[in-house]
Amino acid sequence: MTIREQLEQREREILAPQAAKSADSRGRLRPEPEDDVRPAFQRDRDRVIHCKAFRRLKHKTQVFFAPTGDHYRTRLTHTLEVSQIARTIAKVLRLHEELTEAIALGHDLGHPPFGHAGERVIDGLMPNGFNHYEQSLRVVDQLENNGQGLNLSWEVRDGIAKHSKGKSGSPVGMSPELRSNTIEGQIMRVADLIAYVNHDIDDAIRAEILSANDLPAGPIAVLGTTSSARISTLVKDVVTESLADGLSEIRMSAPVLEALLAVRGFLFEAVYENSVATAEFRKASDILSGLWEKVRERPSEFLDARTIEHEGLDAATRDFIAGMTDRYAVRLFEQLYIPKPWAID
Repeated sequence: MTIREQLEQREREILAPQAAKSADSRGRLRPEPEDDVRPAFQRDRDRVIHCKAFRRLKHKTQVFFAPTGDHYRTRLTHTLEVSQIARTIAKVLRLHEELTEAIALGHDLGHPPFGHAGERVIDGLMPNGFNHYEQSLRVVDQLENNGQGLNLSWEVRDGIAKHSKGKSGSPVGMSPELRSNTIEGQIMRVADLIAYVNHDIDDAIRAEILSANDLPAGPIAVLGTTSSARISTLVKDVVTESLADGLSEIRMSAPVLEALLAVRGFLFEAVYENSVATAEFRKASDILSGLWEKVRERPSEFLDARTIEHEGLDAATRDFIAGMTDRYAVRLFEQLYIPKPWAID
């Protein structure tokens, strides 16, 4: 047996019956030889970590513009916090940790610059709209590796494609066609919400948009008064309720779920759509709208010729804009729109 086959056998012996198994993967978009050492989901995790889109997340906004402070979350630190919470849940439930981690690390690869403001801009400019989770799947399937994609397993791709909840969607209890086909993918959906609700409170307090006393008293009494307490409450509830249900799907108790959704609703009103917090995002919208117009005037300089040929100018512009970091978008806008002063001796 190869080392990989020994590890696959270990999965069968240790993991819960409901867990996804590397050897039973539905496969990849393009068949390829198996690795001698790493099982399929471990290879997927490694491919995501080493791709360029993952590295760019460190310069993409989560909620508050990262350059304004060293300690605000970026899209990368959000991704790492999601991964940590997701792996904790997977470990307790004896599910596949590397599969869970691969989905968590890849879930926001297609997120555009300037957070959700950037997503709204591209959504308004694209004829058929824009969703960052669809773009994340496009990144791993087509855009990375010089147009070859990462060729990830079906299970990872399924988890990435079905992770988003939107403004009012629940992280659990969806109809079967809307939730991930693996329990690991369902973990990713709830871990994402647990992570961003808690770290966005922390960042909003740091930015003096909120104080701890502003948080809704009832839900906070259920979840906890500190970030660590809330995460502990939520993780314990997820694993307890999921086990009680026989691990048929990821579940939460009604009181804890209601409290979590109430806090998220509060954050949308008090932070995400707050006029002070979003003032700079109006500028970001102008930047991306301006870039959208300018790069289309010079497609040979900025856009991928193969995408233009096969999918059109809109798709190529979307890929280019969505792949930008915040600082690259600002720098390119200055280059294209701000006149350079003449230097006269």
